[in-house]
Amino acid sequence: MQVAEIISDVLGQDVPIRVVAYDGSKAGPDSSDVALRILTPRALARLVTAPGTLGLARAYVTGEIEVDGDVYEVLDAMADLTLHDLTRAEQVRLARRLLPLWLRHRQPPPPLEYRPPGRLHSKARDRKAISHHYDVSNRFYEWVLGPSMAYTCAVFPTASATLEEAQAAKHELVAQKLGLQPGMRLLDVGCGWGGMVMHAAAEHGVKALGVTLSRNQAEWAQAEIVRRGLSDLAEVRHLDYRDAPESEFDAISSIGLTEHIGKDQLPNYFRSLYERLRPGGRLLNHCITQPRTPLTRRLDPFIARYVFPDGQLEPVGHLISVMNDSGFEVRHEENLREHYALTLAGWCANLEAHWDEAVAEVGVGRARVWRLYMAASRLGFERDNIQLHQVLGVKLLDQGRSGFPLRGW
Repeated sequence: MQVAEIISDVLGQDVPIRVVAYDGSKAGPDSSDVALRILTPRALARLVTAPGTLGLARAYVTGEIEVDGDVYEVLDAMADLTLHDLTRAEQVRLARRLLPLWLRHRQPPPPLEYRPPGRLHSKARDRKAISHHYDVSNRFYEWVLGPSMAYTCAVFPTASATLEEAQAAKHELVAQKLGLQPGMRLLDVGCGWGGMVMHAAAEHGVKALGVTLSRNQAEWAQAEIVRRGLSDLAEVRHLDYRDAPESEFDAISSIGLTEHIGKDQLPNYFRSLYERLRPGGRLLNHCITQPRTPLTRRLDPFIARYVFPDGQLEPVGHLISVMNDSGFEVRHEENLREHYALTLAGWCANLEAHWDEAVAEVGVGRARVWRLYMAASRLGFERDNIQLHQVLGVKLLDQGRSGFPLRGW
């Protein structure tokens, strides 16, 4: 059986892109600007053992599948594809044909897959999971993220704004929602490379503390704080948010941390942040969410094994309910998913502009992981498969006073 025939059996006759296989067979329209090249039978063997995104990702990461053109364009072209329904007899026939190929060409999973050891969401396991993704290389992240070193959704004031302008706008939006004023104390949990901490200190005169489980992030951020002359106001520590100081803060920002917490830990997470706030203090929680209540708790297997081990996304309604139950009054909520699609498009462009340097720095396999996951995530935000929500809450003062104006944040 030719490879193109196998592809047509699985995907249907209307394959929207060119598929070119190692045996010379083809599927899909010759007029397509992008193509999927199956370079070796090992790619098909991976699809036998891991059908769907994980098998395709393994084959792409190892170079057994190549893409002609933009990875995003290939994913976009295939996003509306409905898998061809095979009868039971067709499934059995296909499995019999592929079994010898699997026996000859099966391979272990690529070494870049990672499952952290230990009890789920223990401090030790969380530290390993965070290190796997964020302690790759600060230089690599400088190329991908740009000068802002912000690894979270930007907020584009206009469609033509640059990525750097949009990241600055995001930090200012958070500052405005939190009502930051000179002399206040801010805690930024999961602070990354310290962008929010430095913005709060430099632009609002706030005494800001950031904590992160990534040693690379903490070292880079602290050095940048010194370089900018912000040491009197800003500090980043290599620390678990659960071990952050329990002093009364005026405001807390959590930008991109909740995805790593896990559903069962959310009540303790929001309760611990509530306890660290003074009465009248505000929390801004910014995180990726599910667009609706998921039928399964599993993250996409490619993302779970290659990108964010132990990551878990919840619908925004659940997050708001847990915030309420933890004592917060929710004052504002908004969905910024289109902004994250634009942010990811910027990161993808940065990676392509520095592709050779990135490969030399972290290896071709890891560079391919980032290329694939960022392109797929961009499409996910565009198609409403995932969302990005900011939720603003307050720890009420006595007699139910919120400290908020009648209109505005």
